[in-house]
Amino acid sequence: MNIQEERITAEEYIDFLKRTDLGSQYPKERFEERIERLVKHADISLTAREGNGALVGVLFGITDFAYWLFITDLGVDRRYTGQGIGKKLMQAAHQIAGGEKDIILYTCANENAVGFYEKFGMAKADDVMVKNHVEWTGFTVK
Repeated sequence: MNIQEERITAEEYIDFLKRTDLGSQYPKERFEERIERLVKHADISLTAREGNGALVGVLFGITDFAYWLFITDLGVDRRYTGQGIGKKLMQAAHQIAGGEKDIILYTCANENAVGFYEKFGMAKADDVMVKNHVEWTGFTVK
């Protein structure tokens, strides 16, 4: 498994979403346009690929490289879950951002992913503020 910093296209990410449980975390509104911005502008963009180049894991994060890293997207192809790929992507992102001695990790976890993040050593926080006026129509990428 090769984990590397890599920018992928919106098309490749959308195709990847169809093979993960991330495909239902986005609103339908302006989906493709927003995914295009995500893949172009995330501070940290990591992929996990098989030896044949197949994309099996993705992590996007935003960071100030001094204090915090917010994981916006972390997904693993359903056929590859349970192999430590998500953990390796998280460790790599944490290191790139500045390491665990300096960088606090944050994420908004889907209820099905809470166990993964807890096993990684993260805990639910009560110190996060939110302002949300986003129009949000749920759908699943297929």
